[in-house]
Amino acid sequence: MTHRVFVANRGEIAVRIIEACDRLGFETVLGVSAADRDTLAARRAGRVVVLGGPRPVDSYLALGTVAQAAVSTGCTAVHPGYGFLSERAEFARLCAENGLVFVGPAPAALEALGDKLSARELATSLGVPVSPGGTARSVDEVQALAERTGFPVLIKAAHGGGGRGMKLVASPGGLAEAWSVASAEAQSAFGDGSVFLERFVHDAKHVEVQIIGDRHGNRIHLGERECSVQYRYQKLVEEAPCAVLSAQTRRLLHDSALRIAGALDYVGLGTVEFLYDPARDEVAFLEVNPRLQVEHPVTEAVTGVDLVREQLLVALGEPLTITQDDVRLTGHAVECRITAQDPTRALHPTPGTVKVWRPPVGGAIRLDSHIYEGYRFPPFYDALMGKLITWGPDRAAAVGRMGAALDRFEIGGITTSLGLLRQIVGHNDYADNTVTTHWLGDVLLSEGSQA
Repeated sequence: MTHRVFVANRGEIAVRIIEACDRLGFETVLGVSAADRDTLAARRAGRVVVLGGPRPVDSYLALGTVAQAAVSTGCTAVHPGYGFLSERAEFARLCAENGLVFVGPAPAALEALGDKLSARELATSLGVPVSPGGTARSVDEVQALAERTGFPVLIKAAHGGGGRGMKLVASPGGLAEAWSVASAEAQSAFGDGSVFLERFVHDAKHVEVQIIGDRHGNRIHLGERECSVQYRYQKLVEEAPCAVLSAQTRRLLHDSALRIAGALDYVGLGTVEFLYDPARDEVAFLEVNPRLQVEHPVTEAVTGVDLVREQLLVALGEPLTITQDDVRLTGHAVECRITAQDPTRALHPTPGTVKVWRPPVGGAIRLDSHIYEGYRFPPFYDALMGKLITWGPDRAAAVGRMGAALDRFEIGGITTSLGLLRQIVGHNDYADNTVTTHWLGDVLLSEGSQA
């Protein structure tokens, strides 16, 4: 049977999905907004359908419109990429009602994982380590919980992400107000004001485990990634594997991720996220992202596994083509997210026309991007322009190759994060692998940054 896949996304990930479909011999239909009719993805798709206006709510987030477009073009499956509709249980259910395969987990799994508090409770029930904390129903209970947990604490929205509904509280005095504000923000952003708190670890590393499962009961992990270079919860640089973990801690991470996947009878790609405290050599479960991740190329680089290909096949009912014994990590990979943002203005978006686009070429260099010279970068969406990935036989080699590749990358016409990425990769702290989730903010504040 020839499958036709509706690609319900934009930018570099739409190009990546179309390329995977081409290799599988699948036909593609791309849904675009009115602002994306001339994108690289639109040029490469077999067919293009305009979903609506430039604003995401009128196009990429219009559940009924996307489903109808897929049905009317004779598609058998919908790939939501990441963001937009990728974690919307109601959209997965709508696909099923219209005879479409949703390339992602079942609606029940999406609902279970969309609530971080429930996911935390699931992890606890499975013996997976979590940070001290929990939720409460009154100010008195909040104060008592925070005192037991120990300050500082981080208040987080039970639903959603991106830093919204998230507040850091250093002392008891600001706790009640922060809890109230976080709840209000969560209600406004995600339609649910549920929040919880957990112990805040300032010098932590963000580590995540890539998992995938099929409909035949097979579930495997493909190692871990480190995503500690962040600014305001926005990842800028990722790598695989996490080079600082002991063998025992690495096993604990992988086993914990598979325990959660097993409990959910998980089908599809997913990422189980943890915080690692180097000082205590402790890991704590954060959440599960039930979708393809932006940083998936570094895992592909060290495993040789095409994750999007596997994701498509398992969604269509095929068994995994690899077993756990087949997974072998070779070397090290680094990914830098190149964005249309100004590092001198707290990564403020900088849409405009890309007048120069000259990426580096060479062995062990990969670029996932939708940009070309003359492309008009729109102001309506996220700022990602592309992902530069380098591989090396060890971490030092991969980092060195990334530094050289960034130096050769030329972008003109708009301000980008390229200078900041050069600064990060060339920093002694990054070379020494001592960076934590707050390192980048500290560097920006103490040393400044370059555009």
